[in-house]
Formats: sequence, C-alpha cells, structure tokens
Amino acid sequence: MCGILGAVNATINATVLDQIKHRGPDASGAKSFEINQNSVHLLHRRLSIVDVSEAGSQPMFADDRKACITFNGEIYNHLDLKEKLPNITFNGHSDTETIVNYFRTFGIYNTLKDLNGIFAFAYLDVENEFLYLARDRFGVKPLYYYFHNNQLLFSSEIRPLRAFLNPAIDKGSLMSSLRMRYTPSPSTIYTNIYKVEPGQLLVFNLKGNLSLIKSYFVATPKSLGTKKGDYRNLVKEYGNLFEKAVERQLMADVEVGILLSGGVDSALVAAIAKQRSKTGIKAFTVGFEGEHDNIDEIEYAKQTAAIIGLEHYTKKINSLRFLDSVEAIAKIVEEPIGTTSIIPMYFLSELAASKVKVVLSGQGADEPLGGYNKYKGLPLLEKSRLFLPLLPLTKSVRFIYNRNERFRRLISSMQYADDVSSLVEFNAISSVSEVTNLMTAASRKVYRNALLRQQNAFKQIWKERTPEQASTSNLFLYYDLRTSLADDLLMYTDKISMHFSLECRVPILDNDLIDFIESLKSGYKFNSKRGKIIHKDFAKEYLPTTITERKKLNFKSPTEAWFRQQKNDIEKVFTSDKAFSTLFDMNAVMKLLSNHQNGRNLEKQIFLLLSIYYILKQNTEL
Repeated sequence: MCGILGAVNATINATVLDQIKHRGPDASGAKSFEINQNSVHLLHRRLSIVDVSEAGSQPMFADDRKACITFNGEIYNHLDLKEKLPNITFNGHSDTETIVNYFRTFGIYNTLKDLNGIFAFAYLDVENEFLYLARDRFGVKPLYYYFHNNQLLFSSEIRPLRAFLNPAIDKGSLMSSLRMRYTPSPSTIYTNIYKVEPGQLLVFNLKGNLSLIKSYFVATPKSLGTKKGDYRNLVKEYGNLFEKAVERQLMADVEVGILLSGGVDSALVAAIAKQRSKTGIKAFTVGFEGEHDNIDEIEYAKQTAAIIGLEHYTKKINSLRFLDSVEAIAKIVEEPIGTTSIIPMYFLSELAASKVKVVLSGQGADEPLGGYNKYKGLPLLEKSRLFLPLLPLTKSVRFIYNRNERFRRLISSMQYADDVSSLVEFNAISSVSEVTNLMTAASRKVYRNALLRQQNAFKQIWKERTPEQASTSNLFLYYDLRTSLADDLLMYTDKISMHFSLECRVPILDNDLIDFIESLKSGYKFNSKRGKIIHKDFAKEYLPTTITERKKLNFKSPTEAWFRQQKNDIEKVFTSDKAFSTLFDMNAVMKLLSNHQNGRNLEKQIFLLLSIYYILKQNTEL
C-alpha cells in the first residue's frame, strides 16, 4: 500500500512527491522515459508490507525491462498468478513483481480480470508505447488525473495535482456533494481533476500526441439476484468464500491488526483472522466521552475481544478540539464529505497506526447485503413505485416528509419510474431546491443548472452500466456498492488511514465473495425486517448470538449533539471567511443551523458545509 504519482509532458519532482510521503514513508523512487517526444515520469512512495526488502522497491520494471509500473494496493491472489509465470526470473516475492510480469506476459486486459485485490496503478508498456491507469473494481484505492493540452498528471491524492494546476471549484460538483454528501465519480470538487472510476481502465496512446480511450475492465452482469437453492448449502458456500477472503488478506510480512466495532461484521472478520493467523491479533476501538451510550461501541467491542481472544486497545474521544479535528480531516480527505463517521475513523486510524502497519476492517458488508435501515424500505419502493408517482402528499404526510430524512428519501424515490433517477432521490440528503437555496440569490440559477447537468451525466453512466435483468432491490445494492461506498466511505477510509501510514484492507469486498452475494436472490440477503441475513447466519458458526443479534449501532460520532453545543462557534467560522460568505447565502446557512438547534437533525448538511469551508480556506492559502 503506497502512494503513486506521475506525469506525461509535465515537470514533476521529488518536492511534489513529498506531498504524499505519508502514504509511503519507508522509501521513494522515480523513473523517467522518452517515448516519441513524450516525456513520461513514474514516481512512488513506499509503505513496505509485502517483501520489505529492496527487491520490492518501485517503480518496478518487468523482467525483460520493456514495461514498468508504479503500483498502490495489494493483489491477494498473486501467488496463484505467479505459478503461471515459470519463465520469469524473480528478484523478490512482492505482488508488484508478479503483476508487472503478468501484464507483460498476458496483456493488460487479460490480467485485470484475474486480479483479486485492491489497487490503483500506472503501467507503462514501453515496447508498445501505451500508458495505462486503472482502479480496482470497487474503488477501494483512489486515483486522480488531469488530462489537457497534451499533458497528463495522475496521483493517489489530489494535493499534488492541485499544487500544479491551482484549479477552481467545480459548481456542479459542489452542488452534488451538498445533495448526495459526496462527489460522485468521475468528478471531483475541482474543475479538470477527475477520478478514475471503480473498475475503469484509461489507455493513453504515446505514439504521437496523447490520446485517451476509456473502458471498464469488469463487464456489467446481464442479471442480478437469480441464484437460489437449499439455504443451508448457500450458507456453507458463503462461509467458505468468506473464510478464504479473510485468509487471503492476512498476506503480509508485517503484523496485521483489526479495526473492531461492536457489530457482527468486524467481529466475524476478527474471529476468522484470529483462527488463521500465525500470530496474535491486535484490535482497536474508539468511543466517546460524555453521554453517548447509544453510539459508543467500546463496551460491546471489549466483550467481543474477550470472546475471540484479541489484544484490545481503546481510546475515548471528547469534543474539546472538535472543530480543529474537522479542519484537519477536511484537508486530509480533500473533498466534501457529509458522513460523520469520518471523525472516529480519524482517531481510530491514529490509534491503530501506533501499533501496526496493516489492519483488516469489517467495512463493505452493508451495501451488498442490505444491512442499512434504509434498505428495509426497498420492498415497499419496488411495489409502490408502479402506482405512486406524482401523487399529491397529504398535509400529515408532508409534515413527516419535511421532518424525517429517511421518509423523505423513500417518498421522493417513488416519484421516478427509472431506477437510476429513483436511486438519486433514495440517497440524496437534500432536495435540489434545498441546496440551491443555500447559494446567494444572484448565483442560484447558475448553480442549479450545473447540478442538473452533473446529475444527468451520473444517471447516463449508470443507465449504461445497469444489468438487464434485476429487481430494484438488487439494483440499488449493486449501485451503492460502486458509487456511494466507493466515493464516500472507502474514499475517506483510504485517505484517513494512509494519512497515518496505515494500510486498511476490506476482506468483505473480495471479488469471489461479492460475485456470490450479488448472484443471490434478495430474500437471502435482506427483507423489510432484517438485513445481512445469510451473513449473520454464517457468523453463528464463529460467534455467540449475543454478538450476531446485537442491535446495529452504526459507526458514527455524536456530531448531532456537538453541533448544537458549539452552534455559536460554528456561526463564527462561517462568517469569518469572505470566500465562503460570497458563495453562500449566510441567512440560509444560519437558518439551517437554527433548524438543527430546534430539533431537526441536519448534522450531515452542517458537516458538509464545514468541509467546504475548509477546502475553500485551503485554496486561498495556496
């Protein structure tokens, strides 16, 4: 797990590389090439996990030195792939050396479909004069790029590109983040800086002036959710795949720990890891000081750690330096995020990094298995959307609609016949009018139009990537896994953990396991009363029912209360910066804070505004 950086026809140096030193404090490297008057630079910062010797250094050449790679991630099945390369002379045992030679032997397209892991890389085929950028199929590892006027820059993080370009804030992206609580790929908050999408391959032709071809290396399945059979056999098959996934991801030449919540997901990963690991497993949990028992997971996690036999470390967070931590997090994550679980992740990563270099996480179960409470409304949505569109809301329903975000999202999603438009409403934390009214009166029309253009572009991408045969319930899980999970939870997990030079792995997003989950009929995964059904039933083989049947706490922070306690301080923050107050209607912002103070839970919206404030502030400090 590392940081990658590179450029074609642009000057880039070690000083710029140092901006992502936190991603790889152990070593650095750079290689340069001249190909048809195109200057190509590949740079790398290394966090040594597999083959910590010099043999694992990057950028790395293939055995015949006709190709080179700068790689971020882990390929968990690389030993299986290595067996198909009997004629290669290997200098070490890293997965990077396996894949650069696998690419060279079998080609980029044949190799990508065989990789089971998390990755973002730049692969230079010197002989055939192509440069390839790719990101793993679920978007665990980020990769950003700028391509304009025969110049290409790419990086694991935005900051090196931002320093080179000094870009403006993108209006459509700003509005999308306010509405969706994250910025959907391929956009970022900045103009002309883009994300490589999950499962996407970018091919740059170096034979003359740079040209770009975009494609997806994972084919869209024709159907979802058709598999059924004897339930006991399905649970057994699920369990076998889950165990293999965890065992694969113990691959490391350093100690591996676990981020332990109070729930079943991380507990199951921990139990299997403890059984398969050759060493003990350290576990890490954070909680909160004060009266936050409804979301504090430390006591539950202590019970889990004791049952499994883990060496357990905990830390309590208080609100004294809350706004300072929000500013630090906004700078680390680089894009607006409205998910307040990012705060405990910051302190959890800091705690874990003090003891280990690699951790396993239970992240990634809720989206494919229907674990969130919002999914309980999908069976109703699927039936009601056929006859409810555009029905007028009664006064009593309108009251609930305006006060309850989850209810508003469900009712709004029923107004659209097509799945992608319905999905946008199902996940939007604010309506188009709500986010538009936050802008100054003179600019509302411009920002509204920019938002609608970007939403239409997002819808077009996913209409083209939609399986032909799938229920709405299965489709929404499929979409969320590749959109909100990738661009929200996985994005901030990567940025935060790597800020502390900590590699975070997600065994539940194993390719084989997800393929199986997505093949199942939705009833095996969730219904209107239960989520993660097959997952919890398998977990009973490792864990007592006191863990498998615990009420879901969610991984979150007490920001709802903290924002009310610190309302005056937040008001001062928002009114102290000219760039922010010029962009936003301050009366509308103050009203939002007052509404939260008076009982509406608007913590996501406030957290987003704080993120945007600190991003704007950071730009003016360039």
